[in-house]
Amino acid sequence: MQGPKLRIGTFGCDSITLNVGDKFRLDMSPEPGDQNRVCLPHPEIFQAMVPGMDLLLNDGIVRLHIDDFGSDYADTTVISGGILSNKKGVNIPGVPLPIDALTEKDKRDLEAALDMGADMIGLSFVQRPEDLLLARSLIQNRAWIISKIEKPAALEHLDEIIRLSDGIMVARGDLGVETPPEKVPVLQKKIVQACRKANKPVIVATQMLESMVVNPTPTRAEASDVATAVFDAADAVMLSAETAAGKYPVQAVSLMDRIIFETEADELYVKYLDAARLPPEGTTESAITVSARVTAQTLKDARAIVSYTMSGATASRVSRERPYVPVLCMTPDIKVARRTSLLWGIESVVSAPAETLDDVARKANCFAQRLLNVKPGDKLILTAGLPFNIAGNTNILQIISVSPLNDSDLAFCEIS
Repeated sequence: MQGPKLRIGTFGCDSITLNVGDKFRLDMSPEPGDQNRVCLPHPEIFQAMVPGMDLLLNDGIVRLHIDDFGSDYADTTVISGGILSNKKGVNIPGVPLPIDALTEKDKRDLEAALDMGADMIGLSFVQRPEDLLLARSLIQNRAWIISKIEKPAALEHLDEIIRLSDGIMVARGDLGVETPPEKVPVLQKKIVQACRKANKPVIVATQMLESMVVNPTPTRAEASDVATAVFDAADAVMLSAETAAGKYPVQAVSLMDRIIFETEADELYVKYLDAARLPPEGTTESAITVSARVTAQTLKDARAIVSYTMSGATASRVSRERPYVPVLCMTPDIKVARRTSLLWGIESVVSAPAETLDDVARKANCFAQRLLNVKPGDKLILTAGLPFNIAGNTNILQIISVSPLNDSDLAFCEIS
């Protein structure tokens, strides 16, 4: 969802250039702007103003210091100049605005997305837990909510926002507008760590390969940026303008994939995973999934962990452990399969419901050979819950020796 992106109005010409020391007015008049003023059609911004504060325009390129203001105007001095064109964004550093995370347009868009069967909804400009409660009341359980952390105000309620969300996106673009750039890398690590502790997936996004919007190759710093997110054990990294509006979208995806592959193949990555591993939670479910990771790490011929799950909770717990082997999630629910595909290390497949533990083991044997690099004689670590087909249980761990497939096996584990 687009969220309440606050923007200035339009100018009589395409753009203006503001220089340091210029005087510039923001007001509610709908008239086209000029070198001296422009419309700011957001009364909530004027309501939130305090003496001496700054406004940021055009993603922080232009900074204005407020000299005087009223209910429908603000007189400012330019302290950081630049080009300003139509409909550029407005930010107020450090000031939470009294606006909902969902506009009326967002609510219409949300219903349309849910009607089309969207698996996940990205919620922009989340500032407080109440934003999630509003979204949840509209979405119910029809889709996962991915909260974009892009306002400093959200950091004050981070743990509660994570608890109420199904996943988190570190949206570094807007976060970096209102936050000093030197703080963003540390905040990224803290957000990723908090999500991992809460067992919620986290996506690192924005400007990862930004130069590939116009260039066929990224800078070395951008490649390192992607690798840093991988070393942090984020669940996913995401491209934005690179694929939405860039000249080299396919190359950007391919390059990001290669960076991830090379990073995860390095022995240093394993050391980072070990250092970042979280302590067990002290529950049966945690004991099973920790044991699955340790068992897969101990057995020389263990090639994968297979989780049979109804809700995705079992696969999520295994993913939290960041095991050294792939994790195959088997589920009867296609929505669960799609959602768990976001989780670190997970390959998901839809299969018919299992009736017995033998059914689960047989499906694991078949799907692992069809979807992963597993061969007869290898070992699989199976996690599941009894009774079957009831969400929330993880109380079984079994070691399976992979056996050759016959025609009956292939028919039994047909991929839905």
